[in-house]
Amino acid sequence: MSAVLTPIVMERGATPGKRAWRRLLRRRGAMLGLVIVVFFVLVALFAPYISPYDPVATSWSAVRKAPSAEYWFGTDEIGRDVLSRVIWGSRASLLAGLVSVCISMALGVPIGLLAAYVGGWTDGFISRFTDSMLAVPFLILAIALAAFLGPSLTNAMIAIGVSATPIFIRLTRAQVLAVKVEDFVEAARAVGNPHWRIALRHILPNVLPPLIVQSTLAIAAAVIAEASLSFLGLGQQPPAPSWGSMLNTAKNFVDQAPWMAIWPGLSIFLLVLSFNLLGDGLRDALDPKHK
Repeated sequence: MSAVLTPIVMERGATPGKRAWRRLLRRRGAMLGLVIVVFFVLVALFAPYISPYDPVATSWSAVRKAPSAEYWFGTDEIGRDVLSRVIWGSRASLLAGLVSVCISMALGVPIGLLAAYVGGWTDGFISRFTDSMLAVPFLILAIALAAFLGPSLTNAMIAIGVSATPIFIRLTRAQVLAVKVEDFVEAARAVGNPHWRIALRHILPNVLPPLIVQSTLAIAAAVIAEASLSFLGLGQQPPAPSWGSMLNTAKNFVDQAPWMAIWPGLSIFLLVLSFNLLGDGLRDALDPKHK
């Protein structure tokens, strides 16, 4: 009997974070996504040390060389090493994903919390404004903002972050509306806690799990958006490496040098897939009632 009850007691005695981590470890897809994400993060961090060549150095004697022992991923139309550019391009994609989502959360979470907690005309105005922004497709809005701000990686991150903000406003508002009527919130209000303390100390921590899941999925969308903006010439500017701009160049040489498109396209696919797998696993781990 004791052998059967011990694991249950240990599970109940663990902190919520430890229980969520244990549930996450049992999901192979999520762990695979986490491993791939960590791999790309390490590649981006140690790009100066693992890159075999200068990503912007040209060599007219190595134009469109096929993959070989010297150039593992081949070279591009002006002799630049594709592997080096893919490695350095991971920095632009990850930076765009992380910074833009941080911008979205910094704007969306406080606004959604304010709308749901205050209610009334404040909630109505914020909700209608959010609906109007959500009526425009995410990528179209990001392209319009990036074109207005000007082509650069920084402006692309701002455009993506602002475009994704309505999603976090809507999610935060919905979660706060569900939590603020719970008994522990009413108890905190009954003992005289000020409104800011109730919102920040009692409500906000209880709406963080779905926001964490949404941020993981939003990073994947931001990576695609950054690649799309760079492909259109509105993101990272040449000669700085970016997976989207590499695809833009490679489209002209698909028949002669397909490796120019394969490697950056595969990198985008793997990074986006890994964040989606990780987000799906986090959803299951942070919400044990979800099947």
